[in-house]
Amino acid sequence: MDFSLTEEQQFLKESSRRFAQAELAPLAAKLESENSALPHQMVKRMAEMGFLGINIPEELGGMGLSNLDALIVLEELAKVSSAVAFPAFEANVGPVHAIRHFAPEALKQRIVPAVCRGDMIVAVSMSEPNAGTALTDLTTRGVVDGRFVTLNGSKRWCSGGGHSDAYLVYTRLSDAPGAKGIGAVLVEKDTPGLSFGEAETLMGFRGVPSADIYLDNVRVPVDNIVVPSGGFAKLMEAFDLERCGNATMALAQASGALEDVLAYVQERRQFGKPLADFQAVQLKLAEMQMEVEAARLLIYRAAANADKGLPSILDSSTAKCFANQIARNVTGNAVQLMGGYGYSTAYPMERRMRDAWGWGIAGGAIDIQKINIASAMVGRRFDQRR
Repeated sequence: MDFSLTEEQQFLKESSRRFAQAELAPLAAKLESENSALPHQMVKRMAEMGFLGINIPEELGGMGLSNLDALIVLEELAKVSSAVAFPAFEANVGPVHAIRHFAPEALKQRIVPAVCRGDMIVAVSMSEPNAGTALTDLTTRGVVDGRFVTLNGSKRWCSGGGHSDAYLVYTRLSDAPGAKGIGAVLVEKDTPGLSFGEAETLMGFRGVPSADIYLDNVRVPVDNIVVPSGGFAKLMEAFDLERCGNATMALAQASGALEDVLAYVQERRQFGKPLADFQAVQLKLAEMQMEVEAARLLIYRAAANADKGLPSILDSSTAKCFANQIARNVTGNAVQLMGGYGYSTAYPMERRMRDAWGWGIAGGAIDIQKINIASAMVGRRFDQRR
């Protein structure tokens, strides 16, 4: 068991860090203040660097590397901000992987290479007004009629809503109850009947577009069915990779905060000496380092255990739950150590803390991950309705 990065992985880490600091960092404050998405030309630039298809097979336009390689890069990009890293998050751990693994070949060949080229961003549309954590309560319905499927319903909390080029819509595709009736259909943004609500303004995640989605007799070819009715387990299997991505985005807020505050406490002087010379500060730094390293190792384990496949629910939920928790702790402590500078919007630390709280809600809240972990430990699902 080797815990060191290979030469190739170290190169990926360093090159993505240089790119993020030189080309993405200057955009972060602007995206935050304007609540605007990363410009298309920068998405294309990320594609040129290979950062939008790291763990996609070469025959589909990607680099053919592992999930671990993708998460190494994602952390370096997200250390700048969640917003600048979001296209890489969607491309490397998002719904494109459900398409890659489960979609019909023609749809796979049309969509996945376009994502790797930076020509398309695909978002996932899961939650509804009355179906978030209880996802199997969703009521959006797709009716198959010959060569087409017609969708009706509404969706909530879609990151990328109104901005992405296509949406993997979780929907009922049969009358079977609960999870048995659920599948997923790809809907492209210009499809008649597809519309969006006003852009959300959230506590964090500014620069990550989010809006409600409305489907009013949206008609797409049956070939756009990625997972048919009864394939809910496959969708959740693909979502385990997104959990690892969520964990990495949370980790990046913590590891970026630790880097920033470590520099700050060595430069900032009080009572005639650097803050780092105070024992109370040293203890906080050590605690933050332990939490960051432990979270990173859990994420790496989940990715490494899956090799180039999809992570297990146990590994991915453990990594997500822990990373979500420590991100809140570390960024909160970093704000405290920096005092007024940490609390000021002139510096990125308060943004890191707000985003850290968001990652612990998105993609399944922290306590839901604990239930997933317990379920995997005992080998059965717990019925929350009883």
